[in-house]
Amino acid sequence: MVEQHTIKVNYVVGPDGAALTLGDLPPSNTKRWVIRRKAEVVAAVRGGLLTLEDACEKYQLTVEEFSTWQDAIDRYGLPGLRTTRIQQYRVPDS
Repeated sequence: MVEQHTIKVNYVVGPDGAALTLGDLPPSNTKRWVIRRKAEVVAAVRGGLLTLEDACEKYQLTVEEFSTWQDAIDRYGLPGLRTTRIQQYRVPDS
């Protein structure tokens, strides 16, 4: 039998470079997803503060939606999370 050990962290480095704890994350009833809030959730999952499953459940996100946030940060940085700018970052269809 394989035991899985998960290391629970108390904080991660947030998108602004400051420590980010569970208490600093957006509330679970967040309806307005600004860049900072999206980036905080992505940082929390990447750093092990939350699991992907916990984040999706807490914020009522799909895995695909979270993945688009993560991909946008990887490809374009924080400006890629702007919903009003999404057309500027899309690759044109060939």
